[in-house]
Amino acid sequence: MAKIHKQLMHELVSQEIQKYIEEKELQEGEKLPSVEEMTRMFGVGRSSLREALRHLETIEIVNVVNGKGIFVRDVGTYRFAGKVKVENEKRFLLSILDVRRALEGKAVELAARRITPAQVAELAEILREYDKLREADLDTSKIDLAFHRSVMRAASNPILFSVLESISGMYEKFFNEPLGDKRLFDETYPYHRSMFEGIAARDPKKALSEFDKMMNRIEEIIKTY
Repeated sequence: MAKIHKQLMHELVSQEIQKYIEEKELQEGEKLPSVEEMTRMFGVGRSSLREALRHLETIEIVNVVNGKGIFVRDVGTYRFAGKVKVENEKRFLLSILDVRRALEGKAVELAARRITPAQVAELAEILREYDKLREADLDTSKIDLAFHRSVMRAASNPILFSVLESISGMYEKFFNEPLGDKRLFDETYPYHRSMFEGIAARDPKKALSEFDKMMNRIEEIIKTY
């Protein structure tokens, strides 16, 4: 089972630099404080700051010019807000993905041990409906969510289900076309069927393996967006 990781220091520093740019209303070409000044401002080491700056260069928010300084890059209000929004959403989704791996992964394992014939039939019907929607090129986000919730109920652990439901608002971000990218549904669909096969066969190892493959693919898509 995957561990839940804390946010890395350079990610926190990059967020603080973004906030600084927004609060100071800095425009393209304007200079940021020096590395020395920012280490004092944010109370961090030079290595964390430099790593944060490398990240911000990658997403085109700052431009580091050796010997001259650190400058705000092409960040008109709309473009900057868009980039920051995407980066924040990516961080959020990856953090919640860690939680999904831990909690939902356990639900998948338990479902494969405890599922009833009626619940197998329910999951099979959900997948049939999923197929119909895909063939008609219609939205599959709600049926996708219904599949995962059905698996959680099949785990027959009310405490686990309650914990998952308590974060449903965050959890459902994955089912509202996250990042505006439909690939999360298109490319993970096959794993729903193979995971169902493992659960229906009462094979926890196979079910969890297919679930992990699904989570890995979701993580890849989010990271490369």
